[in-house]
Amino acid sequence: MDESKYENALQIILHAGNAKSSALMAIDAAADGEFDEAERLLAESQAEMGEAHKMQFALTQAEANGDSVDINIILIHAEDHLTMAIMAADIAERMIDLYREVKAK
Repeated sequence: MDESKYENALQIILHAGNAKSSALMAIDAAADGEFDEAERLLAESQAEMGEAHKMQFALTQAEANGDSVDINIILIHAEDHLTMAIMAADIAERMIDLYREVKAK
């Protein structure tokens, strides 16, 4: 994997990790009844995920253009981080809604 592709994989790890952390903090904020903060953190999570997707897209685009991307442990790790961040954000959205319902009752 050339240096720029390696850097892209590391950027996926960075942004996906930030996205996951923000999503989990959003759940904590909702549990405390701080719904504005939960929404802010969820938006932050989505923004970080957008950055991770940009890096992933660059690798996908390189592959589609015939510039093969070597599969290595760093890239696998990056994709794993992104998948977990997506799941954390999806769960956070649902948990925030549930906490809102509980608080309303």
